[in-house]
Amino acid sequence: MSAPIFSNHGCRLNAYETEAMKELAAGAGLQGAVVVNTCAVTSEAVRKARQDIRRLRRDNPEARIIVTGCAAQTEPGTFSAMPEVDAVIGNTEKMQPATWAGLAGDFGTEPVQVDDIMSVTETAGHLIDGFGTRSRAYVQVQNGCDHRCTFCIIPYGRGNSRSVPAGVVVDQIKRLVQSGYNEVVLTGVDLTSWGADLPGGPKLGDLVMRILRLVPDLPRLRISSIDSIEVDDNLLAAIATEPRLMPHLHLSLQHGDDLILKRMKRRHLRDDAIRFADEARRLRPDITFGADIIAGFPTETEAHFQNALKLVEDCGLTWLHVFPYSPRPGTPAARMPQVDGRAIKDRAARLRLAGAAQVARHLSGQIGRTHNVLMESPHMGRTEQFTEVQFATPQLEGQIVAANITGTTDTHLTAA
Repeated sequence: MSAPIFSNHGCRLNAYETEAMKELAAGAGLQGAVVVNTCAVTSEAVRKARQDIRRLRRDNPEARIIVTGCAAQTEPGTFSAMPEVDAVIGNTEKMQPATWAGLAGDFGTEPVQVDDIMSVTETAGHLIDGFGTRSRAYVQVQNGCDHRCTFCIIPYGRGNSRSVPAGVVVDQIKRLVQSGYNEVVLTGVDLTSWGADLPGGPKLGDLVMRILRLVPDLPRLRISSIDSIEVDDNLLAAIATEPRLMPHLHLSLQHGDDLILKRMKRRHLRDDAIRFADEARRLRPDITFGADIIAGFPTETEAHFQNALKLVEDCGLTWLHVFPYSPRPGTPAARMPQVDGRAIKDRAARLRLAGAAQVARHLSGQIGRTHNVLMESPHMGRTEQFTEVQFATPQLEGQIVAANITGTTDTHLTAA
C-alpha cells in the first residue's frame, strides 16, 4: 500500500489545511487513498473538482477516494453519488485526528461524515507550523465568516467566524522564526473579523501589534485579504509605524458601484474604499494594493461596470483578481436577473487590461530603486510590495537580499 495522494483546490487556507491533513493521515497510518480537498467558491470550482475526481480514479483505479473541503461540506450528496467516491468528510471532520483514524481503521463505516458547520464554535489552532516555500510561512488565525454576501456560498462551507487565540498564534510564529522563516503571512476566510469571538473582542490590529512586539526576530509580517471597512485603528497605526509589516494589502472590494455593492450585501460603499486607500497611502506612501473585483454581477449595467472600472485608478489598485460572475446555486444572487455571458466575458477582459496597465505603471516606477527581496528560489524573490523580481545571478533561497532594480518585463522586475 502507498502513502495517500492529496489534490488541493481553491484558496490558500485550503492549501494550509491540505498540509495539516497530510500530517493527520500519516499519523493515523492511512494508506492507499486519494484525498481531494475541494473548493465551492463558484460552480466552475465544483465542476473542476468533479473532473479531478474522475481523473484521479482513472489514474488510481485501486485507491480509495476521499472527498472533503468546502464543496463537500455544501454538497455532500453531489459527491457521495459519484461512483468514483468512497467517502465524503466535512470541513470540521477533516481537521480531527479521530476522522483519519477511522478512515485508516475501518473504511467501510460512515461513508458520509458531514455535520452542521454552523454549530462549530472553535477553530483548530496549531495544526502545522506554517507551510509554503522555505522562505515564507502561512499561519491560519481565523476561519469562517459571519457575513452573508449575496454571491457567496463560503459561509455555508466554513461556518461562522472563529478566531485562533493570540497566544497560540504568537507561539506558532516564534517556532517558525526559530526554524528559519523570514516572513509569515496571516491567513483566514474573513481576516479582519479576527478577535470578535474572543474575550474582550480584540481586533486584527491588536494581533499584528502583539506579534511584532513579542516576536522581535521576525523580519517580515504580511497579512492576506482584508475587508477595508473593518480595518481598526491599531492596524492603521501598524501600517504607519511598523516597517516589518509589509506595505501590501489585498482588499476585498468586489465592485465600485454603490447600487451593485448594496445588491451584493457588502458593508462598504465606493467612497469608503477610496477613502481607505487614500488614508493607507498617506500613512505608508510605498504601499501597494491588490483587490478582488467581480465582473458581470446580476443587474450590472454598462454604467455600473464603468464605476467598477474607474475604481481601479481611483483606489490606485495594482494587483487585480478579476472574477467573471457565475451563478452559485443556493445564493440570493443566483436568483437575480443575470447579465449576458458575452458581456461578462468582455467586462472581465477590460478589467484585466486596466489591471495590466496598473502593473506596468508600478513596475516602471521601480527602476533604479533598491528593494529588500525575499528569495523564493535561486532566481526569483519578492519585494516588500509583493512584486516579483527575477535575478540574473543565483541568490540564497530563503534569504532577504538588497537588490537594485535594473529593468522590467510585462509582469515582473529584473535585478542583476
